[in-house]
Amino acid sequence: MATPNHTGTSHSLFILLGIPGLEDQHTWISLPFFISYLLAVLGNCLLFFIIIIEHSLHEPMYFFLIMLAVADLILSTTTVPKALAIFWFHAGEISLDGCVTQIFFIHASSIADSGILLAMAFDRYVAICDPLRYTTVLSHTVIIRVGLAVVLRSFSVILPDVFLVKRLPFCHSNVLPHTYCEHMAVAKFACADIHVNVWYGLSVLLSTVVIDALLILVSYTFILSAVFCLPSRGARQKALGTCGSHLGVISMFYLPGIFTIITQRFGHHVPLHTHILLANVCMSAPPMLNPIIYGIETRQIRERLVSTLSSWWTYC
Repeated sequence: MATPNHTGTSHSLFILLGIPGLEDQHTWISLPFFISYLLAVLGNCLLFFIIIIEHSLHEPMYFFLIMLAVADLILSTTTVPKALAIFWFHAGEISLDGCVTQIFFIHASSIADSGILLAMAFDRYVAICDPLRYTTVLSHTVIIRVGLAVVLRSFSVILPDVFLVKRLPFCHSNVLPHTYCEHMAVAKFACADIHVNVWYGLSVLLSTVVIDALLILVSYTFILSAVFCLPSRGARQKALGTCGSHLGVISMFYLPGIFTIITQRFGHHVPLHTHILLANVCMSAPPMLNPIIYGIETRQIRERLVSTLSSWWTYC
């Protein structure tokens, strides 16, 4: 599948290898990829549908959940179908424009996920620490503004990545040992100085995802402080129960990424295919598990889901 290296001229076609070293197992590896994508699409679409048709779920927390579902669908659709094409049809060719498009949507949707999780943490903070002002603070106007702010931030900080990659001349190997295009993985194949790419990528990570994580931590510090000041054990359990789904989703978003960063930094003897598999887990696990977590933990969603499925079954 590899193509000869280009020297002297910049090429505009890349070859994604999938998972190097495990080519003979690509068919088997594709099964969890396919199942996770199928569950992500079905789960997030069903979640979106239930929240839209159920008027009792027209609350700030569920509107944020719709935003999260849309961002997850974009993230998984940007990466998994191409990976399946590589596994099933050896269709690893991708143009520079296609590669840059993948880079944009992967990073933009990931930053949007982080921003939405921060908004959901603020929602839980207001609901627990200042419940009397909940509907006033989180009005429909505020929710729309938060949604627009999340989209604009994701677009504005990632758009420069497109130009930073497009400006690079690629005259080394055009074979990428991965299932999708990632900013720094592509930049490393350039025959030019990529310090701007490195520092800009790091600054984006620190100014978005890292700051969001710190603000989420601050929010839950106030939330836990307020919860443990409640007089009865039942009230404390009820308050913590409203945060359970959100904490589960936060864990699924941040922990795999942290583990991947640690592995890349200190796991120099870890095989390349392990790094790539971990990176794919970060892309496919949250979109698949988020609707499952909320479907199990949230009573209103669970009851409406059972009712909807029962109606469909009776109709069929």
